[in-house]
Amino acid sequence: MLKLQTLSPRQILDDIALCLVFFTRLPLPVVDFRDRRLAAAIWAAPVTGLAVAVIGTLGYAVGIWLGLAAGPAAALALAATLLTTGCMHEDGLSDVADGFGGGKTRDRKLEIMRDSRIGAYGACALGLSLLIRWSVISEFTGPVQVFAALIAAHAASRGLFGAFMHLLPPARSDGLSVDAGPVSAETAIAGAVLGAVALLALGFGGAVAAVILLGLLFAAFRALCRSQIGGQTGDTVGALQQFGETAILLVASVSLS
Repeated sequence: MLKLQTLSPRQILDDIALCLVFFTRLPLPVVDFRDRRLAAAIWAAPVTGLAVAVIGTLGYAVGIWLGLAAGPAAALALAATLLTTGCMHEDGLSDVADGFGGGKTRDRKLEIMRDSRIGAYGACALGLSLLIRWSVISEFTGPVQVFAALIAAHAASRGLFGAFMHLLPPARSDGLSVDAGPVSAETAIAGAVLGAVALLALGFGGAVAAVILLGLLFAAFRALCRSQIGGQTGDTVGALQQFGETAILLVASVSLS
């Protein structure tokens, strides 16, 4: 496991800040990361998920405070998370859906994934993702349940990043995955453990169910990416987050009810 005790408090904070700068659109101060690469800091991605969960819960709580019903409040929560991340991972989901669904060859799939335009596959994938997430959040009875569900979903889904990037080679010779650098096994494990800890917000039974579901989802998507494009890209990492977030919210809809 990544020896976090070997990192100074400043290095830990720098890694958290690097993930916040990269994975969110929060107005953070300029930080000198001293050539620290994203791959080395990716263990802190679940902390970014915690920040997104807090902001999403605040959006829900504001809606309830204004007297809105659960449905509109859930929409505000979802909108808050989308604004916080700049829809980064939603973009990855739509690109992967278009590329894997519309391309006939590996090169064509990768070409489609780089196209900024969205096609039918991408639009349907986004629509279903948003619908499922909204419907789950709208069923919760208050901000406490929403907070527990969002913490688990956003932190644990981002805890998969390091392992995915470690276990699959970049599918391209350039792009986000290459620029990020190679992820070590220790860094991947540290991120996964942090994400798993966040699942305890679902209760022990919910956490166990979520771990099993995430494991199956991770294995299946890894195999799909290997067969479709021979590796991973920034878009596939984003799509994995979306699948993980949605899956955990579905578990939360059972475990927190």
